[in-house]
Amino acid sequence: MVNPGGNSQPPPVGTGSLSWKRCAGCGGKIADRFLLYTMDSYWHSRCLKCSCCQAQLGEIGTSCYTKSGMILCRNDYIRLFGNSGACSACGQSIPASELVMRAQGNVYHLKCFTCSTCRNRLVPGDRFHYINGSLFCEHDRPTALINGHLSSLQTNPLLPDQKVC
Repeated sequence: MVNPGGNSQPPPVGTGSLSWKRCAGCGGKIADRFLLYTMDSYWHSRCLKCSCCQAQLGEIGTSCYTKSGMILCRNDYIRLFGNSGACSACGQSIPASELVMRAQGNVYHLKCFTCSTCRNRLVPGDRFHYINGSLFCEHDRPTALINGHLSSLQTNPLLPDQKVC
């Protein structure tokens, strides 16, 4: 088990009594036949779990993701941070503890979730339009959309994703 993007290799595990490893999760000695190594620590396979869904990470794959002290399975990492873990508007990293807004699979800081025209921040309950990667408030939606010329575009209710697992 390795953290994607990490290049640290686990130190060798010996067979002598002085080589027992301590689990980073529970602190106990690891006497199991298999142990996992990630975040520069050893883990019992039962102790290395996703911080959100509690899935045992050794059972669901060969990689895990970490951000802001959280250990995550691939699905929860993508759900919380999108593919890049960065805000789609400003490109900056989004801390794990921060609330986010989502539109069409993109993730935004709350402060960056704004109308492309008036720059007013969109808040929960607002209606918005997502057109070609741009957000528009109800008031500033493109005129063509009002006249029905862009019928294939979607109008979406704004829903917050609070990053609470």
